[in-house]
Order: sequence, then C-alpha cells, then structure tokens
Amino acid sequence: MNYNFGHYFMISQSSFFIGTRGSPLAQAQAREFKSLLTAAFPELIDHVKIMVIKTTGDMVQHRALSEIGGKGLFTKEIDDALLDGRIDLAVHSVKDLPTMLSDGIVLPCMLEREDVRDAFISEKANSIADLPKGSVVGTASLRRQALILHHRPDLKVVTFRGNVETRLKKLAAGDVDATLLAMAGLNRLGRANIVTSTIDPDIILPAVAQGAIGITCRADDLKSQSYLSALNHNETKVRVTAERALLKVLDGSCRTPVAALGEINSDGNFFLRGLAARPDGTELLQTMRCGSIQDAEALGRDAGEELKKCASPGFFEFWS
Repeated sequence: MNYNFGHYFMISQSSFFIGTRGSPLAQAQAREFKSLLTAAFPELIDHVKIMVIKTTGDMVQHRALSEIGGKGLFTKEIDDALLDGRIDLAVHSVKDLPTMLSDGIVLPCMLEREDVRDAFISEKANSIADLPKGSVVGTASLRRQALILHHRPDLKVVTFRGNVETRLKKLAAGDVDATLLAMAGLNRLGRANIVTSTIDPDIILPAVAQGAIGITCRADDLKSQSYLSALNHNETKVRVTAERALLKVLDGSCRTPVAALGEINSDGNFFLRGLAARPDGTELLQTMRCGSIQDAEALGRDAGEELKKCASPGFFEFWS
C-alpha cells in the first residue's frame, strides 16, 4: 500500500494515546496499527502509547453476548475514553462495532482485511461434516450456531466464550468436541498452526466485517482524521461498508444471526452475499448482489431490504 507520508501536523502534546481492549488479540491489533502509524508518520514514534481499556464484554465471560446486550458491550467504555479525551484513537475489530456509532465518533480508517474464513478446530474430526452425530460444538456466535445447526441439526451447540487460549483449554479438557474461531485472529496471534481445517464461506458465511480492523476517533479531531485517512485501505472499506449497510437495515446485533461477504472480482465489479437465519438453523434466508464498486453501499442496503421483506411471520420477532 502506498501512503502519503507528508508531514500533516506538528505534535503539540506529550503523548498520543491509542485505546484498545485488553485481550491478546486486541492488543496484537493495536500493536499492528501502531507500527503502521509510526512508519507512516515517524514524528509520532516517541509520542504514541497504547492504553488498555477493560470493557463490559471482557468482564462478563460466563454468559452469551446475546443475553447481556450485544456488540456495544465491547465499545462503550472505549467510546467514553475517546469522547472525554483520555485516548485519541481506538482500535477495534470492525465486526464488534455497532452499525450506529456513538455521537461524536467516526470511523475514517480500516486496515487491509485478513482472511475472512472461519477455522474448524477439533481433535476428533477433520471438519463439521466429519463430526459424529451428537457431537458438541462450542461457540459464542449465534451466526456460527445457526449455520452449524442448519447443516448439521444432529449436533449440539453450546455457549463457549473466552479468548483463544481459554477456548483451547476447554477443548483440550473435553468440554466440547470442536470449536470455530476466526482465521484472521489466529493469524494475527501466530496460532494458525492449531487449525484443523478452514471452512469454505459457502458453508459458513463470515460475520459482517470479519477480518477487518477499524480505527475510530472523535468527529472534531481533524488531526487524527488526517493520519487515519492516509492509512485507510480503500478496498477493505468498500467491502465492509457494504456488509455493514446490509446489517444496519436488519438492525443487526449479537442477537441477530446475520452474515455477509463483499468481494471485488478480477473485473473490478462488486459482489455481495448475505444471509439471515433463525438461531436454531431451521430457516435461512440468502441473497446476492452484483454491481459497481461505487454502488457497493447501496447494494448492501438493498440486499438487507430483500432479506427483511422475505422473512416469514415471526422471523424477526424470534430475535427480540
């Protein structure tokens, strides 16, 4: 990626703070962003610091996210730190960001997207299809739950939260027979070696924005926005913005099994797949769109409207 490394601003403060959650993955993503930022703007090297902020979602580990409030659980405390000036920027997994950002906060930058696929991890089978009847799969994701049960209604899915190492310990202890994790996170942690197999998106469509890192800042902080604009990966932002547009139409949250994947093909056209499901996998709605990159966000909205229109009576109420 080529950046404009021009000198935007002189540093007028002693420190420039990047906020992040405290999980190993979140901190790895913050360090990745810090490296890109200081490489592009060497004048920041001695000023940039990472601040770990504990969120409600990190503190409550024994319940499913759908039971305790959804995606805002991973952002509220970080948003508060941005708005009151304790931090200047915040690094997020975009899939954890609500489609409606807090007032006064913007998302000017997404880094180049990682592998979007889910990984299957098990000591007992090579894939979801190979799992014996009655096997137990652990996941905290309603999307994964719905799609696993759609393809394999003979399996049992249980809530399975915690960071990567915690989940692997539970797997090794026999709490479950298999689990699914995002390849992007495993790659960033240097743990791709634990993957039994990768799952084709045709089987388990990824979460909206899976594999994308986004950086937020205050809407009135033009200095930070200039830094972030120079680091933005446009193709990733086009794809993810369309996926989030679909999700926004469906009022998606962690209570909503929704998946979407936007791609740009070799001809430069934009292609979007989206789906919504009941958590038990008994009903699955799917749609596709193809068009120009310039229309990507509109295509996402249109796909979301189709899914909403095609839902059977009671489909959306099931999520409430």
